[in-house]
Amino acid sequence: FTVKSIVVPVRSLRETLLILGKGKFPDKATVDTGDEIGEMSLALEQLVQGLKRTTEFSNNVRDGKYDTEYEPLSTEDTLGKALLEMRRELKKRDEDYKKDLAEATRDLNEQKDKIQEQNEQRKELLENITASIKYARRLQENILPSQKRVKTLLPESNIFFKPKDIVSGDFYFVNEYNGKVVFAAVDCTGHGVPGAFMSLVGHNALNSAIRLNPGLNPAEILRDLNRLSSKALNSDRSSENSVRDGMDLALCVLDRERMTLEYAGAHNPLYLIRKGRIEIFRADKISIGSTESMNEEFTKYRINLERDDMIYIF
Repeated sequence: FTVKSIVVPVRSLRETLLILGKGKFPDKATVDTGDEIGEMSLALEQLVQGLKRTTEFSNNVRDGKYDTEYEPLSTEDTLGKALLEMRRELKKRDEDYKKDLAEATRDLNEQKDKIQEQNEQRKELLENITASIKYARRLQENILPSQKRVKTLLPESNIFFKPKDIVSGDFYFVNEYNGKVVFAAVDCTGHGVPGAFMSLVGHNALNSAIRLNPGLNPAEILRDLNRLSSKALNSDRSSENSVRDGMDLALCVLDRERMTLEYAGAHNPLYLIRKGRIEIFRADKISIGSTESMNEEFTKYRINLERDDMIYIF
């Protein structure tokens, strides 16, 4: 009986220690024997409860519950003190992180507001520029003959004009002088706004060149157009610094009474379709507006027209 009263409690304590050694908590560690073994059992029970509190505290710290109450098992509880220090460091890091996150969020919102403001400014600027270009298109359209005027002078004509941008670097010209119809398809350097400026320069220069040639010789008109354009584009410039802007065009003079067509071209040819056959009248390889070709002479073609002839320039 005496051996049994000692061995059984010791075995119970041994099993409890083995369970603790595996990192698990026993359901019950107390063996109340009323002697020294019982006191050992109570001490082991206190140890188990202390470890449970420590484990619960560790889990709370892990979950960010830094305000959980916890007291070390004693003044010599190294693990408890280490856990308290860990909580302090983690809490500080968490607070610093939240502070940095708040600052980063504030900076991000400020950047977002700035970007939104810049986008609104860009949108307003784009709208203003677009409105200005659309108004420029109205001005450019004023240099083009109306469709009513074109149909009056050339009843069986057709014009396809589709600018790449709002304004165009190309333009067409149709007008009547001394009973003859002068028409042209003109391609200026560039497109968009720069091309539109060139088209205004080219249109004014073409009008001036026609007025200088009352005989309406297309080759002489191109010669004077080349000279006027070159001076307008390269005034006060040396030949080395002169710009390379200018025009290519096909220019025609139609005499409806004599049924003749005179043509001269700068790079742009004329196509005659007669009875199903195509005849090409080649243009001179001379660029209008170049200082290098100011004294060049253009070739004039004279075509005796027949019924159902079709003329194409572009």
